[in-house]
Amino acid sequence: MRDPVLRPKAARGLDPYARTFDGAPLGADEYAISADEKTSIQARCRCHPTLAPGQPRAMRVNHEYDRGGALACLAAYDVHRARVFGLCEPRTGIRPFMNLVTQVMTTEPYASARRVFRVVDNGSSHRGKKAIDRLTRGFPKAVMVHTPVHASWTNQVEIFFSIVQRKVVSPNDFTDLSEVRDRLRAFEDR
Repeated sequence: MRDPVLRPKAARGLDPYARTFDGAPLGADEYAISADEKTSIQARCRCHPTLAPGQPRAMRVNHEYDRGGALACLAAYDVHRARVFGLCEPRTGIRPFMNLVTQVMTTEPYASARRVFRVVDNGSSHRGKKAIDRLTRGFPKAVMVHTPVHASWTNQVEIFFSIVQRKVVSPNDFTDLSEVRDRLRAFEDR
């Protein structure tokens, strides 16, 4: 069944994308940051090299591999300036999420902004009132805005993660985690 009240629930999370909040337009010194994490990006060293697609052959990716560990990619995306901040951590959680917040909030123009809206889903590292209090205690100018439950697809950083999945980490053929980290950072810089 479709949620008949999804639109009003989603409006608060979507309004910063439209440069408004609580019915008022955002000022030039207010920003909207969409943030989330992509978990378990694995380094898989294929036993045989991946073969690029060719005429008339599809790409060939060997199913046998050695595991080289996994990491989490955290990203914050300024939806109006098309700027991405990324961070690779061994796992997700409150500390890695706050590390990403610190990375953004100590960088101009966000450090001197009037308000920075952080649109997030309801993931465990940024869910509920405790997460809101933790954010505002560390960064009083930051305003956490949650997407509706089961509607994380309204979070704009998911578009970035979709591109990362298709263009950066697929096929998953990395010798170790440093290679994964380097590829993610190069894409972020690009």
